[in-house]
Amino acid sequence: MVNQQASYDIAETQKGRWVTRLTGMTKILVLLSLSVIGMVSYDTWYLVALTIFAILFYQSAHLKWHQVRGLLYAIAAFTALNLILVYVFNPNYGSQIYGTSHVIAGSGYFILTWEELFYLLNMLLKYVFIVPLIFAFLYTTNPSELASSMNRIGFSYKISYAVELSLRYIPDVIRDFKQISLAQQARGLEMSKKAGVWNRLKRSTQILIPLVFSSMDKIEVTTRAMKLRRFGTQKKRTWYMYQRLSKSDYLILTVTTLLIIIGIGLFWVDGSRFYNPFK
Repeated sequence: MVNQQASYDIAETQKGRWVTRLTGMTKILVLLSLSVIGMVSYDTWYLVALTIFAILFYQSAHLKWHQVRGLLYAIAAFTALNLILVYVFNPNYGSQIYGTSHVIAGSGYFILTWEELFYLLNMLLKYVFIVPLIFAFLYTTNPSELASSMNRIGFSYKISYAVELSLRYIPDVIRDFKQISLAQQARGLEMSKKAGVWNRLKRSTQILIPLVFSSMDKIEVTTRAMKLRRFGTQKKRTWYMYQRLSKSDYLILTVTTLLIIIGIGLFWVDGSRFYNPFK
């Protein structure tokens, strides 16, 4: 029980903050709905507005830098790689979308235009606004409450419970990985910073096999325990972490609804999904 709750002590220490008082259903609806409209829309000013909302949402969680640093670095690297590949595979895509071409530098295939930069800026804003929402959602939502909320918005309770178990076992998997790594190092396998990056990556694969077997054993134990408790035999179930919507929930859902309506309305204002400043 201690291991399952270890990664969620943040939510326990932030009960006085309004984001943690929101129900899991509200957080799910905010994350999913804004993610969809944000990914569809290419209106720059609208994406900036979503980014401001997401940053305010994130700041209210008061997360520490060391809590999100590793994941943020990974997302930043993926984002940079994605933007580079988008440009490499089609440097003229921005000009095709906006119908004009204002050249900054280059010639031939690898030409750089203001239209392409503007398109890449919009793509960057999509990542910038969604990451704070994901961080605030993950670090302030109890897995049991998440499962209950997923069931309330229409997901099967079996799927909801599977998601809950997956989140609860993440700390266990991380702990097992560290323990196996230390055991391998005690046997002489160098995995510290003294070894090169490539050697560390290659030797990390030797941890995967015992980690997989360890995880399979835990899955087997959990499966047997659930079968003994006749899990899945009923069409519905009750939830210990069920919460009613509060005034804060209704307020955030109202703001989210307004943002979605504005985003949809901008499709007609702009004439398409794209805001075009080059007209």
